[in-house]
Amino acid sequence: MSGRPEKLFPLFADLTKLDGVGPKIAQLMGNLGFEKPRDLLFSLPHSIVDRRRRDTIQGAELPGIVTVEVTIGTHRPSRTKGGAYRITVEDSETSFQLVFFHARGDFLARQLPEGERRLVSGRIELFDGIAQMVHPDHMLPVEEADTIPSFEPVYALTSGVTLKTMTKAVTSALRMAPEFDEWIDPGQKAKAEWPSWYGAVTAAHAPQGLADIAATAPARERLAYDEFLAHQLTLALARSQLKKAQGRVSRAAGKLQGKVLGSLPYRPTGAQQRAISEISEDMSQPLRMNRLLQGDVGAGKTLVAFMAMLVAVEAGGQGVMMAPTEILARQHLQGLRPLAEQAGVVVEILTGRDKGKERVAKLEALANGNIHILVGTHAVFQPDVHFQDLRLAIIDEQHRFGVRQRLELGKKGASADVLVMTATPIPRSLALAQYGDMDVSILDEKPPGRQPITTVLVSDTRMDEVVDRMRRAVAEDKQAYWVCPLVEESEVMDLTAAEQRFQHLRAVLGEGVVGLVHGQMPPSEKDAAMAAFAAGETKVLVATTVIEVGVDVPNATIMVIERAESFGLAQLHQLRGRVGRGSEASTCLLMYQAPLSENGQKRLTVMRETNDGFRISETDMEMRGAGDLIGTAQSGLPRFRIADVEGQAALMAVAQSDARKLLHDDPTLETPRGQAARVLLWLMEQDQAIRLISVG
Repeated sequence: MSGRPEKLFPLFADLTKLDGVGPKIAQLMGNLGFEKPRDLLFSLPHSIVDRRRRDTIQGAELPGIVTVEVTIGTHRPSRTKGGAYRITVEDSETSFQLVFFHARGDFLARQLPEGERRLVSGRIELFDGIAQMVHPDHMLPVEEADTIPSFEPVYALTSGVTLKTMTKAVTSALRMAPEFDEWIDPGQKAKAEWPSWYGAVTAAHAPQGLADIAATAPARERLAYDEFLAHQLTLALARSQLKKAQGRVSRAAGKLQGKVLGSLPYRPTGAQQRAISEISEDMSQPLRMNRLLQGDVGAGKTLVAFMAMLVAVEAGGQGVMMAPTEILARQHLQGLRPLAEQAGVVVEILTGRDKGKERVAKLEALANGNIHILVGTHAVFQPDVHFQDLRLAIIDEQHRFGVRQRLELGKKGASADVLVMTATPIPRSLALAQYGDMDVSILDEKPPGRQPITTVLVSDTRMDEVVDRMRRAVAEDKQAYWVCPLVEESEVMDLTAAEQRFQHLRAVLGEGVVGLVHGQMPPSEKDAAMAAFAAGETKVLVATTVIEVGVDVPNATIMVIERAESFGLAQLHQLRGRVGRGSEASTCLLMYQAPLSENGQKRLTVMRETNDGFRISETDMEMRGAGDLIGTAQSGLPRFRIADVEGQAALMAVAQSDARKLLHDDPTLETPRGQAARVLLWLMEQDQAIRLISVG
C-alpha cells in the first residue's frame, strides 16, 4: 500500500485550488477545520432556504423568503447619508420596495435599471403596511435565474466567509470529486437503496427539500455508513493484527481457581461464572485474547480478573493489572492479597513511588518469575520493567488508557492476552465505536449480600438537618463520604469549598472524626487520609471527586453529594457506588441548589429511580451526546463529520459485521472490493489502518 491513490490527489490539494478561495479565505476556513477540498465535501448543509419561484408576493407567508420576477420601477435615493435607498418594483399582481442602506446610487442604477425585468430573492417584511425586501440575497437578469437552486443549501460559516463563498467552494470541490469503485457490500447497498458515493455526495449538497437534509435521507445515510465502515475497518484491522499476533496457549486445570472459590463465603453470580469461562476459553486458544469486561459498580469484576490471572499463573506465566492511579492500584492490591494467599500466589505492586534498592529488588523478582502477579500504574510501561513470562495484561478503567497504551503493554509480553475492565457501563452503540476491536463480557448481576442503596434528593437549604443526621450516624459508629461540589472547573476553588466544608463538619462533629482528601494534596497525604478512613479512624471523609473510582470501604454507608446537579450522571453513579459495599443498608443524599434546570432535574430523578448503570448511561448519552460521555478528546472516540453515533447505532452495527466479514474473506484487501476499501480508508484519513495493512 504505497501512497495515497492518485484519484484522491485533487481532494487533498490546497484549498486555494477551489474557485473563489484565496490565501486569506483559506486561512479563515481553517478556523472551521477545513484544510483541503475533501473536508468541504464532508461538511453537509445543516439547513436549506426555499427559493422556489412565485409569481407574486401576495399570499406568501411574511416575514419570509420570497423569490419572484419583477419589473424595476422608480429609484428614490436617500436624503441623508447612510439612509434608506428605495426602489419600487412590481410583480405580476402587486408592488413592493427593495431597500438598501449605505447604498451607492450609481451602482444600483447600473444593476437595476428602470423598466428592466429582474429575478429578486430575499426576506420580505411588512413595515407600516408596506412590503419591503431589505438587501436582497439575489438580484439577477431573468436569463441567469437558473443559477439559483430552488432549495439553497446553508452551511456552517465562520466570520469573513459568506454563504456565497462557501457554496462556490463546495461546488468547485464537487467538480474535483471522482467516481470511486464501490466499497459497500452490494447486497447491503441494494437493500438500503443507497446511491453510489459520488451520487450521494452530490445529492447531499443539493437538497430538494427538508427530507433531504434528514439523517435518514439515502444520500446522507450512505455517507454516514462510509464513515462507520472506515472506522470499523480500522478497528477490525487492529483486531486481526492482535489476533494474528500469535497468542500463547494458557490452559489451566482450575486447581488454583478451585482453592480460591472454596474459600469464598458465597458463590459467584451466573454472570461472573460466564465471564470467567469466556476468558479462560480465550486464553486457551493460540490467538491473542482482546476482551472487554464491562460491569456495573459493584458487579464483582475483581474476582473475575483474579480468576483470569490464575489461569496465566497455573499455566506457568505471569499477570499484570494496570490501574490509572496509585490509590486504585493499592486498592486492587488489598482486594487481591487475601485471594492470592488462598491460592499460594505472590502478588506485588509497582508504582512511581518505588525507588532505589526496593525497586531493583522488585524488578529482579519480576524478571526471574518470583512475582506471579504485578499490580501497577503506568510505571509498568518503563523500559527497565521486564517479566519472565507475561501472559495476561489487565487494564482497569479503560477510558483512561487509549488504544496506543493497550498495544504498548502488549509489547511487554510478546503475545500476552489483553483484558480491559471498565466500571462505566457503556451503551452498546458507544461500545461498538470505542471497543469495536474487542470481544465483550458483561457482568449484569450484583453479587449476593449487596444491600440496595436508597437515594434521596435534598435541597441545600436543609444543610443543618443533613449535618445533624451526620452527627447521629457518627454516634452509631457509621462512616460517611461527603463529596464537595465541582466549582467552575477550577481546582483552587474546589479546594476552598472542600476545606470550608471540612472545617464546618469538624467544628460540629469533633476533632479527629473528619478527614479531608482533594486533588492538590501530595499523594502520600492523600493515601494517609484514605487509609485512616478505611481503617475506621476517621468517620467522615470530605472529598473532591478523587474518590470517584474504585475506593472500597465496606463500612461506609452514607454518601452525601453537595451540589449534585453540577455532576454528570456517570460521575454521580460512580460516586454513589462507593457505598452499599457491606452488609448494611446504605443511603445516598443528593443535595441540590434550587431552582434546578430541566436537565438537572432529569439527571437527579433518574438517579433516584434506578441503580442500573446501563440505564443511567443510556439516559446520559441521550442528554449529553456521545462525545461528552467519555470525554472525546482523550477517549479515542472518532469524531464523525456526518454519522451520529447515538442516532445511528444500528448502522454502526451493520458496518461492524460488514467490516469483519470483508476482512475475513479478504484479509489483505486485494480483491476489487478490498482495493476499493483501501481507497475508502485513504479518503477517510484512517492512516493507522493503512499502516496496519502495509505491515500486514
